[in-house]
Amino acid sequence: MTLPPRRRLLRRGIYASVSLALAVAGTATAVVLSTAPAAQAAAVPAPSPLNVPGRGATVPFKEQEAEYAATNGTLIGPNRLYGSLPSEASGRQAVTLDAVGEYVEFTLSAPANAMTFRYSLPDNSAGTGRDAAVDLRVNGTSLKSVPVTSKYGWYYGGYPFNNNPGDTNPHHFYDETRTMFGSTLPTGTKIRLQVSSTAASPTFTIDLADFEQVAAPIGKPAGALDVVTDFGADPSGATDSTAKIQAAVDAGRTQGKQVYLPEGTFQVRDHIIVDQVTLAGAGPWYSVLTGRDPSNRAKAVGVYGKYANQGGSRNVTLKNFAIIGDIREREDNDQVNAIGGAMSDSTVDNIWMQHTKCGAWMDGPMNNFTIKNSRILDQTADGVNFHMGVTNSTVTNTFVRNSGDDGLAMWAENVPNVNNKFTFNTVILPILANNIVTYGGKDITISDNVMSDTITNGGGLHIANRYPGVNSGQGTAVSGTTTAARNTLIRAGNNDYNWQFGVGAVWFSGLNEPVNGTINITDSEILDSSYAAIHLIEGATNALNFNNIRIDGAGTYALQIQSPGKATFTNVKATNIAQSNPIHNCVGTGFQITQGTGNSGWYANPPACTGQWPAPVWTNGGVPQGGTNPPTDPPTTPPTTPPTTPPTTPPTTPPADTGNQAQGRPIAETGHADVYGAGNAVDGNANTYWESTNNAFPQSVTVDLGAAKAIKRVVLKLPPAAAWATRTQTLSVLGSTNNSSFSTLKASAGYTFNPSVNSNSVTITLDGTSTRYLRVNITGNTGWPAGQLSELEAYTS
Repeated sequence: MTLPPRRRLLRRGIYASVSLALAVAGTATAVVLSTAPAAQAAAVPAPSPLNVPGRGATVPFKEQEAEYAATNGTLIGPNRLYGSLPSEASGRQAVTLDAVGEYVEFTLSAPANAMTFRYSLPDNSAGTGRDAAVDLRVNGTSLKSVPVTSKYGWYYGGYPFNNNPGDTNPHHFYDETRTMFGSTLPTGTKIRLQVSSTAASPTFTIDLADFEQVAAPIGKPAGALDVVTDFGADPSGATDSTAKIQAAVDAGRTQGKQVYLPEGTFQVRDHIIVDQVTLAGAGPWYSVLTGRDPSNRAKAVGVYGKYANQGGSRNVTLKNFAIIGDIREREDNDQVNAIGGAMSDSTVDNIWMQHTKCGAWMDGPMNNFTIKNSRILDQTADGVNFHMGVTNSTVTNTFVRNSGDDGLAMWAENVPNVNNKFTFNTVILPILANNIVTYGGKDITISDNVMSDTITNGGGLHIANRYPGVNSGQGTAVSGTTTAARNTLIRAGNNDYNWQFGVGAVWFSGLNEPVNGTINITDSEILDSSYAAIHLIEGATNALNFNNIRIDGAGTYALQIQSPGKATFTNVKATNIAQSNPIHNCVGTGFQITQGTGNSGWYANPPACTGQWPAPVWTNGGVPQGGTNPPTDPPTTPPTTPPTTPPTTPPTTPPADTGNQAQGRPIAETGHADVYGAGNAVDGNANTYWESTNNAFPQSVTVDLGAAKAIKRVVLKLPPAAAWATRTQTLSVLGSTNNSSFSTLKASAGYTFNPSVNSNSVTITLDGTSTRYLRVNITGNTGWPAGQLSELEAYTS
């Protein structure tokens, strides 16, 4: 079927170069704390995302981390530096084996007949990956040789990345494989992964192992159609079964019968289109769909509803099988996801999704869709994305690990997303962006989840008016009430390599326009954040309410305020904040804090405004408490009443007018191109920029300084990278006290921006006329047919 191209956009700023060393044979640089003594790892204790009572997914396995197992290998980490091997490991630690006979040995804590283990091999010089094997031993005796590979990992260069090691910036190092033991092994059994040869791979890094007791295969339901016996599909995977499974599905729809996938591995090279049918397998360990077209790489295994412009699908049930693809690159225009299209009144239950682009990318409009009890592993892009008009839909009790982009996302591009829920999910190690995010959306719920180990360019929980098509004019902006309740975040947030500063564990962005919907963050814990615990940037976020929040450990600040907004804080307690001043705020009174009772550890007046970002300090601490019992949805009992001790009354005198008066202030524009909104001109980051509507001079930006100020100096910047060729912009500076009548503060003139001079900035002196609304009006640009500014800075001295 003809598919509509869909492309996921990231910020298109100029990439700051990331200088990352590669070790011999292509492995990422590892930070080695010590060489572990024989048969003993010496890892730093770190809280697990799977041990949070009452929150996250209920998983069928028992997880053990390699760094706490018996080993004669080398412990790596803890380290969260993007591009380092331990930074992408669970808990930011792992064990590297680099010689024959080296091993990691786990002891079963419960009976098990199967295991999944997460590992990393180095890439090869061509970027196509290498294949090897590791010996699986039970109580010292070899059981089998388990194949491992690096062909699904190792991406390079800038977004959306490639497989060329010459482009540097390596990441996405780990993969997972699974195997069954052939029998149930009792508690106490020793399971060893041991190197038998280094000929195919010089190193084997083991992150963790998940052990489970897999139930017997599910038999064919009475009256169901069998894709093998009734339609001739090949369970050996030797031949293409696409047409035969499609015929079975079509017959199931017309006859009103379930369609059964028996035990086997089925080669599928294009989408299976489902509508008004149930497709059920023998279990995700037994019934596997896999494959890719050998000549057209844009065609691959996937189970799709009809696209919305073709009427969509409805009344679909997919359950009890696996979709394990062969996607080794990221191409955003290819529909090579495990599940896709539009499915209303439909359910995905107990599906294992691995090695596809996205686990489920759902293009609406569509309504009442549920994913539950599933596993989504090792994707090149998002785990799930509810995209464009998805309503009354849910992801619940689902485990997501090693997604290549957002773990669970909603993106209301052009069509509103309404009343969707992400609940009781565990989302770990998104290699790019956020664990859980909603870009726009009305009456969204994100509750009872666990989010851990964000890698780069994102946080644990993100609520934002960002990305194309998210705006109030189309009804797609954040609106109504967004509820984020009873979530636990562990080691969330990290450095953004575009911005070159940290992103908070919980963060908010008004890049496209201010976020004005009510946002309630309640009864949650934010533990050992890599940078700030709470972060605002890129335009105002208003109507924020934090209630019953425990912050334990933050690499930099409790609050990182880079944009205006309004927030109430009640019973918010912070401990172990790295910086002595727990708030970084250079927007002054533009961010309004209202304190309720019971707060401690996070407030300071004046806040820090240093002009530079401190190096983070990571504690690997914070013990998850979670809830004692899973709450109802919505909870039937109110939260514990917060303490009545009143907070210290904040002083009413605003801080002095020092520093950049424009940073983080509200800013208006005559227009902008693509995602380059005016908020970029006041975000404190010279690598992001505003670009006006093209070919439509004059164009202007107007920043509200919050009060009349005697501005004596304006600094205008463009990104400092050499890729920005020298250009001259013709512009004037105007001022107003009422945002109605403007006077000229500096007459129109040509100003030359040169990356080799003053880092691509110009300084304009003014006479100090009292001004609240500061406007830069641009009438010409020799480098591009639009006004461009990466920073508009205003100073009183």
